[in-house]
Amino acid sequence: MCLNQFNMRLQNQVVIVTGSTTGIGKAIALRCISEGAKVVIHGLEKDLGETVMKQIGNDNAVLHIENITNSGAADRLVDIAVKTFGKLDAVVNNAAAVISSNIETTDAPFLEEVLRINLVAPYALIRAALPHLSKTKGCVLNIGSVNAYSGEPNLLAYSISKGGLMTMTRNLGDTLHREYGVRVNQINPGWVLTEREIQRKREHGLDDDWYKALPRVYAPSGRIFFPEEIAAVTICWLANECGPVSGQVFDIEQHPFIGRNPPKDASTIPSATNKS
Repeated sequence: MCLNQFNMRLQNQVVIVTGSTTGIGKAIALRCISEGAKVVIHGLEKDLGETVMKQIGNDNAVLHIENITNSGAADRLVDIAVKTFGKLDAVVNNAAAVISSNIETTDAPFLEEVLRINLVAPYALIRAALPHLSKTKGCVLNIGSVNAYSGEPNLLAYSISKGGLMTMTRNLGDTLHREYGVRVNQINPGWVLTEREIQRKREHGLDDDWYKALPRVYAPSGRIFFPEEIAAVTICWLANECGPVSGQVFDIEQHPFIGRNPPKDASTIPSATNKS
């Protein structure tokens, strides 16, 4: 289904990528443009966004800096895409808050805030984009996490939000495809070496080269994923070559969750922090 032999697979398509001033979102935006798309770059940091725009050029992208949870933010993103490029073909819901929390630190207001960012905002953007996506028979790709299945002990609120995102993907992937011709799918990345992940580990007191000697229980290949590898997978789901596939969740991980044979020393290995 997802063959890599196609060139310019997103030629003349218009794509919104939320959270695309850094990390996985940035890699996705750059890859979309290399495949011929026009992209709405979105994020919170103006300086980071302007740096991305210098790489891309104003002919291929437009920048919008705003908190995705602001009232009307979803409508403004869609309006910018349509007014700048004339249509909308795809939405990539990538923006998310990766915040450590457990049962003791996750009170109701905290959980509600994480859900607003990681679940409600993507839903709002899909709603705002649907009239335009239905015209182009476009698609939505939600960027989830392998933590959606249960999550790490210190990623409670984050994991709950990603589990909800996965359920939303399966639900809308059925109804929107059948009623509007709009495909909705999701990818769940595992551990990815983003700028933010490097910074988080530095704040945890690890050396800057912590990712060069990872336990094989987390990285059987000897390393974790690069953002560009996640971006490469997204093109298959955004391009027409994906066909009528909808309502599906694809895990991007190095090992199986079910039926895995953990190493004997797995219990001695400290917890890793995700991810997307």
